Amino acid sequence: MKSLAVVHIGPGKAEPREISLETLGSKEVLIQTLCSAISPGTESMIYRGHMPREIDGDVSIRNLDGRLEYPFSYGYTLSGKITECGKEVDSSWVGRSVFVFHPHQDQVIVPVVECLPIPADLNHYDALFLPNMESALNFVMDANPVIGSRVMVFGLGIVGLLTCELLSRQGPDRLIGLDPLADRRQRALNSSLCDVADPSDTGQWQSLINELFNNSNAQGVDIVFELSGNMQALNQAIEATGFDGTILLGSWYGTRSHALDLGGHFHRRRINIVSSQVSTLSPSLSGRWNKQRRIALAWDMIRAIRPASLITHRFQLQDCDRAFEVVSQRLENCLQVIFEYS
Repeated sequence: MKSLAVVHIGPGKAEPREISLETLGSKEVLIQTLCSAISPGTESMIYRGHMPREIDGDVSIRNLDGRLEYPFSYGYTLSGKITECGKEVDSSWVGRSVFVFHPHQDQVIVPVVECLPIPADLNHYDALFLPNMESALNFVMDANPVIGSRVMVFGLGIVGLLTCELLSRQGPDRLIGLDPLADRRQRALNSSLCDVADPSDTGQWQSLINELFNNSNAQGVDIVFELSGNMQALNQAIEATGFDGTILLGSWYGTRSHALDLGGHFHRRRINIVSSQVSTLSPSLSGRWNKQRRIALAWDMIRAIRPASLITHRFQLQDCDRAFEVVSQRLENCLQVIFEYS
């Protein structure tokens, strides 16, 4: 059986390739893909060739657990319907709508245990936001804001907007969203999620810093989420964070680097920098939480927020190179790019 898959063949180059599927195993299912989503941060970095070569893609996802050496497939957001089951799989799975962590491909064979049934009251497009919602939940859990916290979020892309949605439900004293793209700032404003500013505008930034530190009752922010993928934002995060505050790093920078100013505010204010990555749970939560519980909560938040409205661009798999170009260019009015499969 043949399938069409997206393959990265070099930096800035992806193409659709026909591949052969293995024979359906006794505990496996065949899925006809309906749609898959490009992760705006991780996959644009992968497309540009900025991923580190000395580590595996993602050891928590079976299809991504190898080294990222060309040619390779990448992706982890796919939804579709099961069309065939192995002999040891209950036939009731046939026809079910499921989500799987899998690269972009029009038909896939996976173990049935890797299939996450999509709740009946959610559609396939909303289901595509499961990984980003789980990431947003992980960031908020790791940062652990309390009611009345002053919080700043760098990056109002998909995961940034979802994180703001979650934070707005936490009762913050103030929530500030930062992004150089006006369309993203407007989306946050339209949703009444947060105050917004352009961090690349020197005047706006300095005005915000003056406001945060010139008030005796507001000496900087308590928590900064760095979700922009821009390492330069780290220096601004340090500047905005108050005494004993926390900077949570949710971005993956790959092979990119940037000089950090750790000699001034960072040292004097006892600022904490925390790494947060969704493949694992914080050890402080593992006694009560596991991935299944977090996934269930992610479905609940998707149900409440209905993020399918954040989809802005749709492509066929044959146009995959153009789709990745659009994502990596960070254009105005571009948030979530997906593939649709006829």
